[in-house]
Amino acid sequence: MGRSGQLVSDLLDQGRPALVAYLPVGYPSVEDSLKAVTAVVEGTDGRGADIVEIGIPYSDPLMDGLVIQHATAKARARGVRTRDAFRAVEAAAAAGATPMVMSYWNLIEAYGAEAFARDLAAAGGAGVITPDLPPDDCPEWFAATDGYELDRVFLIAPSSTDERIELTMSSCRGWVYASSVMGVTGARAATSDAAPVITERARSIDPGLPVGIGLGVSTGDQAAEIGSFADLVIVGSALLNCLASDGLDLQSDLIALRKLADDLADGVARARQ
Repeated sequence: MGRSGQLVSDLLDQGRPALVAYLPVGYPSVEDSLKAVTAVVEGTDGRGADIVEIGIPYSDPLMDGLVIQHATAKARARGVRTRDAFRAVEAAAAAGATPMVMSYWNLIEAYGAEAFARDLAAAGGAGVITPDLPPDDCPEWFAATDGYELDRVFLIAPSSTDERIELTMSSCRGWVYASSVMGVTGARAATSDAAPVITERARSIDPGLPVGIGLGVSTGDQAAEIGSFADLVIVGSALLNCLASDGLDLQSDLIALRKLADDLADGVARARQ
């Protein structure tokens, strides 16, 4: 089941899905991003994200929408490095969340798969989401994650065939990330009609693996809607929108981030009532 999968199972037993917050390390700066990680976990009353997905900025982010592209481009220009992600993992763990990393494969390959898994585990990380890595073409990643008992989260999409969904889910440990729209990330006014469909398709193939839905959630009401059928509700761009001042008014940004974390946490809390 994996560490993150066990957390989701425990939360589902309590009657609610897990809230996953995506934030890239290095924006507005490395130090500021660590404060943002803490804020999104704590909220205003200690009730924020259950899992923090630490994004590592990359030069060719195929999945990321404009909000995340803008933030990660600035982080890269300011000198963020892959190893900074492990500091963010430590910050998330210290705040009480389960930390994971989202990374494009080239960054892990350049760092070294075994070294990346070793350093992530040492920092307290639970696993890695690899949006561009085919699960049937990475034996070194399976060896590294098995060696350090890290969760592997791969992606499925509305366009995935049943055969591909089965292969992907059998390769995951922890949970599977189901994209609810075709296209890049970004907050939306309404959630995708495809979300319950891809969730049901995944469950019909492997009912035991938790399914996370991302791409588009931006409010507590949307979190409640998605959480009524998904096991994890993943939010990214809406959280980054709270850091609109680019570090010029960080305290106000962190207050906005904590308030949004409260709203999202309230949404998942009432998702299955």
